[in-house]
Amino acid sequence: MTIEELIKDKTVKSKEKVDIISKWIIDASLPTDELIAFAEKSKDPVKATCIEALEYATKQNPNLADETVFAFVTQMLTEKPPRIKWESAKVIGNTSHLFTENLDQAIANLFGNTEHEGTVVRWSAAFALGEILKLKTKHNTTLLPALESISEKEERNSIKKIYLHAIKKTKK
Repeated sequence: MTIEELIKDKTVKSKEKVDIISKWIIDASLPTDELIAFAEKSKDPVKATCIEALEYATKQNPNLADETVFAFVTQMLTEKPPRIKWESAKVIGNTSHLFTENLDQAIANLFGNTEHEGTVVRWSAAFALGEILKLKTKHNTTLLPALESISEKEERNSIKKIYLHAIKKTKK
């Protein structure tokens, strides 16, 4: 079965599709560049499903992401649909330690999502920025004070805790 056939199959639920696609990525029967090419020409819900599958796969094995994957999800942070934003941020959180030289654009795009009206978008941006902060890269000189400021303004405790946890880990 191809990814196109899977997506069109109405008998397979959305969550199952994510599971199947992520397994294909993990066992390398679906190369990530093929997934990205498919996602790029798909409608938003399908694009989000593809990114969610990347998130599942990179959570289990971050090394499945290459620079193309990282650049793709970095770009997807600027898309309009919240699900695309939050799944992309989670992939960045899972893989940022592999791309410490390529974080500038990801950080800039994540900052844009810290003020989004959607709680899940803000939560996932906090997760990704927190993971980047914990890497203790050159970015921390500007990232640390920025995240401290964002955490003070954040109204949701669940999101605030993510920032504070990362900040605490960095100061050890």
